Amino acid sequence: MTIDSFRPAATRILDPIARSVANKGISPNALSVGSLVCAALAGISFYFSVDNPLSALIAILFVALNSFLDALDGAVARYLRKDSKKGDFLDHVIDRYSDVFIICGMFFGGHVHWQIGTIAIVCVLLTSYLGTQAQALGIGRFYGGIMGRADRLVLILIASLAYYIYSEAIFGYTIIGWSLVVIAIGSHITAIQRMGSIWKRL
Repeated sequence: MTIDSFRPAATRILDPIARSVANKGISPNALSVGSLVCAALAGISFYFSVDNPLSALIAILFVALNSFLDALDGAVARYLRKDSKKGDFLDHVIDRYSDVFIICGMFFGGHVHWQIGTIAIVCVLLTSYLGTQAQALGIGRFYGGIMGRADRLVLILIASLAYYIYSEAIFGYTIIGWSLVVIAIGSHITAIQRMGSIWKRL
């Protein structure tokens, strides 16, 4: 919700980059696949970061690249006027796989108990599903709620940096683990908010 409010400013920054990338012959789908690869590498880095905080810094790099490429593919598609239902579908699928890679890497590695990690990924996927379901129902893509994808990724980036600085457990969980607790709670609240808003619009 908070980060999405900066979308217009981000678009102004991305557009010149998108033109340059498009003129080099790089397709939006190639950027989408690149973002997925970065998400997978981020998940692997998070998995090994419990015993090696330096891996958290590597994960930060890949999460940032995932976010950048995910935003850039849409900008390139719009510039080339190649935005299509196929591209939109591919983008949504890759975003969900990216969420799974990143979040599962965090709790598979042991930053938090698997039960909490499972709740976090389920709530994240449910929140995203509600956003796309609103689009399927004809009322447009819905980004409302206290924790959208951009907010979630920024929280992960901040928590990962904080974990690199202080890697000791706090009340049983690392800082990355506690960020998953916040994601689980925030995503559940967001899902409820989206259900309510979509129901009213219908």
